[in-house]
Parts: sequence; C-alpha cells; structure tokens
Amino acid sequence: MPTFVLAYSGGLDTSVILAWLQVHHGATVVTVTADLGQQRELDGVEQKALACGAAQVHVDDLREEFVTDYVWPSLKAGALYQGTYPLASALGRPLIAKRLVEVAREIGADAIVHGCTGKGNDQVRLEVSAAALAPELRTIAPLREWDLHSREDEIAWAAEHGIPIAATAEAPYSIDENLWGLAVEAGVLEDPWTSPPADAWQLTTDPAAAPATPEAVTISFEAGIPVAVDTVPLDGPALIQHLNATAGAHGVGRIDMVEDRLVGIKSRELYEAPAAVTLHTAREALEQLTLDRETRRLKAGLGQELARLVYDGLWFTPLRASINAFVDQASEPVTGDVRLEFCRGTVRVVGRRSPCSLYQHDLATYGPGDAFNHKSAAGFIDLFGREARTAAQRTTTPSNVLGGVA
Repeated sequence: MPTFVLAYSGGLDTSVILAWLQVHHGATVVTVTADLGQQRELDGVEQKALACGAAQVHVDDLREEFVTDYVWPSLKAGALYQGTYPLASALGRPLIAKRLVEVAREIGADAIVHGCTGKGNDQVRLEVSAAALAPELRTIAPLREWDLHSREDEIAWAAEHGIPIAATAEAPYSIDENLWGLAVEAGVLEDPWTSPPADAWQLTTDPAAAPATPEAVTISFEAGIPVAVDTVPLDGPALIQHLNATAGAHGVGRIDMVEDRLVGIKSRELYEAPAAVTLHTAREALEQLTLDRETRRLKAGLGQELARLVYDGLWFTPLRASINAFVDQASEPVTGDVRLEFCRGTVRVVGRRSPCSLYQHDLATYGPGDAFNHKSAAGFIDLFGREARTAAQRTTTPSNVLGGVA
C-alpha cells in the first residue's frame, strides 16, 4: 500500500482528493496543513482531515519561518511582480513544498500530492520546488487526472462514497490567504471590465468609507528589515499583522491587476496586502536616503528578477540565492525610521531619517551655508557630454561605415 503526503487546505478539492487517493490508489494518506497566517482555513482542519480518512494530520505553524526566510528577503529586494504584486501566494509555495518533502522523508512516503489546477501557477511552484529538494519523490496532481470536471461533480462523488463534505453551493470567488496578503479571483472578476463588487474585498475597508482624518505611523528598519512600529519592537508576524489591521482600516493595500501567468495566459487578480504595500513604500523611501545611485539602480533590476523567479516557482535555485546575497550586502545601510500617513486608500511618506543617511544638508541646500562648488559643474558637463558631442561630429553615418548607400 503506497503512502502519500497531501498538501491539505480543508476545502472541497483537497477533501475529495484525500478520499479519492484512498479509493483509486489504495493509499495511506498523511495530510500537511501549513499555517502561514491565513485567517479562514484553519478552523477544524484537523477534524476534517480525519473525517475524510487521513492516517496522520500535520498542522504546522510556519509563520515565523515564512516571514524570516521568505517574506523579508523579498521585501529587502523590492520584489514586486510586474512592479505591483507583492507575491504573497507565490512566496508561500516553496515553504509548503519544503514541509511536504520533510514529512515525506520522515515517514518514507512514495509521493506528495497537491490540489492545484492544470492552468495555474501554483502547480509549477510546488512541483519545481519539491523536485529541487527531493528529486526522488514523485508528485501527483489529481485535478489534472480525474474525471471530476466541476464543483458539482466533486460534491456528488463525495456523497456517493460517504465522504463528509460541508460544501454545497458554488462560492463566488477563489480565495488564497497568508500573512503577506490575500488573493481573490474567479466569478464576476473574470471580466476585466467589471468593477470589483464590495464583497470581493476581504481585508480592507472601502476607501470611501475609511476615516477622513489621516493616521500617522513610524516604521523602524535595521539592515532593510522592519523591526518596530511607533518605537514598539515587534517580531515579524506581529508587525505584519499590526500593519494589516492598521493600514487595512484605511483602505490601503487594494490591488486590481491583469497579470501574466507563467502558463501563458492573462488573469485578472485582486490582491489585498496592506502591510506589504506599506512596507514596500517605507523601504523605498529609506533606500532613497541611504543607498547610492548605482547600488539602487542595480538592486532595482535584481529585485524585479527575483520577483520573476519567485512568481515562476524558482525559489530553490542558485540564482535566487545569489540575488539575495547581493541584496543582503546592499541593504546593510538601510537602517532608520520612516514616517507615513494612511488616508482613504493611500499611504504617503511624510518623513525619513537614518544614521546611515547620504543626504548632506550643506550640499543640498539652496540657502545660506551652501557648500557645493558650482564652478566645478562646467568641467563636469564638458566631460559628461564628450561622448554625445563626438558622435554628433563624425562625418560618416553608421550605414556608410557598414557599406550602406550614402
């Protein structure tokens, strides 16, 4: 009898998968549920798994590891997919895969199993991560194999096999959540012209109904990592939870985008990430103060490359590790405080300070005490513009040089 390790959420798909593996593969199934800070999926998940025939149930609190080893490195890098998405779901998948592999090796399992669909990104993220960590383990994806083609088919199959499933009606949206953000898709959102209905937003207050009076908050960073809010030290999960609540109450963190999926299709997605949007805004402001222009330029490009790697499921790769090594070094001066204001869906930087600041008042000021040598500008401009002048003065065009028609 084979033994499988199933990534179990407690929802309809994975509950039916749990029973289907026993019926179709004669398998002993061990479930793994990763607590990454999701608010809605953990209630009763152990009881659900046992009721559906799980031989063992693991519900693992991975919040601290998630923030320390995945969220903070991406924040420090400024990793935003397509310049917008803070990668909440994408960052959770490699950690889930890591835990599936750990349990599979502990019990000597034959395969790991997930409930991802055949046209989503998560199947790639989980399977590529698992293959990088344990190439000897095979992966099973029932939603790509079975002949259950709809939610109604799954409910009927569960009823036929006596599987206790609470789901009855079609949920209006597909929702995925962790500490770093919440993703919403499907239903009426599949029309990119349709405005998101009020019930599509799960974490944030409607900006129109948010307080009209701005609320100020000061976030302290050490080497690119946020460590305190309003001078109160907080660990990673607590700090993110605090900002999710505070910024979310002001409608901050709503994202409505059409993104390019790895499998070659465009998808309309809603994201709610109050803490992520706030912290990326604060990090950028502090980097402007503390990093030199060339470091910022290269770091920005590598941040977008990291976002692509994370989105595409390539966390456990040498390139990702190398980018993060550069980011760690580059972020050492990113220490200090950023003061922001939340107001009706916006977060605005209103102050920044740092012991590592590169800002020098006597060089920047246009008032008394200006120490900048204005006479040096003429020589600088002469040298800086030499290449452009040389190119403009040549008598032959590139086409002449290459033998083109004069």
